[in-house]
Amino acid sequence: MTVGAADVVDARGMRCPWPALRLARAMRANTAAEMISDDPRAAAETRALADQHGWQLHIAQESEFLRIIATRA
Repeated sequence: MTVGAADVVDARGMRCPWPALRLARAMRANTAAEMISDDPRAAAETRALADQHGWQLHIAQESEFLRIIATRA
């Protein structure tokens, strides 16, 4: 599952809460956004954010990073 290139947040090198905050910013203007993060806490942080906003998440562990896709329910 992927979304358009304009909706991709590259949060590699950032530590939480910054990846989750960047995803939240992307979701303000979009119905779906994809985030790439190398922070292992990003999955839990974005899951909590998604629960608050009613988003659906798809989380995949890639070789050295997480790929997280959020969509509005």
